[in-house]
Amino acid sequence: MKLSKGGGSVGALRSLGALIGISIALAACGVTEQEVVATVPNDYRLRHPIAVEDADRSIVIFVGRARGGLSDAQRADVMGLARRWVHDGTGAITADVPVDTPNARAAASAFREIHSVLAAGGVPARGITLRQYRPDDPALLPPIRLSYPRIAAIAGPCGQWPADIGPSIMDPSYGENRPYYNLGCATQRNLAAMIDNPADLEQPRSETPPYTMRRNEAFEKYRKGESTATNYPETDKAKLSDTGK
Repeated sequence: MKLSKGGGSVGALRSLGALIGISIALAACGVTEQEVVATVPNDYRLRHPIAVEDADRSIVIFVGRARGGLSDAQRADVMGLARRWVHDGTGAITADVPVDTPNARAAASAFREIHSVLAAGGVPARGITLRQYRPDDPALLPPIRLSYPRIAAIAGPCGQWPADIGPSIMDPSYGENRPYYNLGCATQRNLAAMIDNPADLEQPRSETPPYTMRRNEAFEKYRKGESTATNYPETDKAKLSDTGK
């Protein structure tokens, strides 16, 4: 009977040890799931951060077979590119001009005008690089491509759905009311596209000098005890009743 009791105790201890081992394994699995879930931040600004990277700005100039030069709209596009280059360009403007094509002669003529328009817009001669290329199909009428590197603010890509946004018990964060992964991505991407100077994300701009003439005039009126407000003549004032007359 003693041996039987001893054998039963050993068996109970073995069963208890097996249960403890299973519990530890399940607890480890639970910790792993929590760590995986914790790696996805709840703040959309951390899930979809705005990064400052190199990006190319480019335009395309379509060239026909018989006509050289630029149209008015194309000339405006090239002038706009020149102004943007002066503002945020970090490298030379590369002009990809087709050769050995039906519109090669017209493209060469258009590039000469492009070069003059860019120079008039403030781009120096050393800031324009000509690069000739041959398309795969020589019968096509390939365009002229103008591009230059710049610093841009970029966010995304958006439209990623790594998990079901509906209620599901298979979701580790089920019942925790967590935001879905793609939430806020479009807002961050649109904000990055609207930023004029990506350096503003890192540091504030320096202050511009004050308008001392107006400030001195206001101080002089204050010293004399006069009103510092601007007086507008009655003829410059508009009344709602005069609208439409």
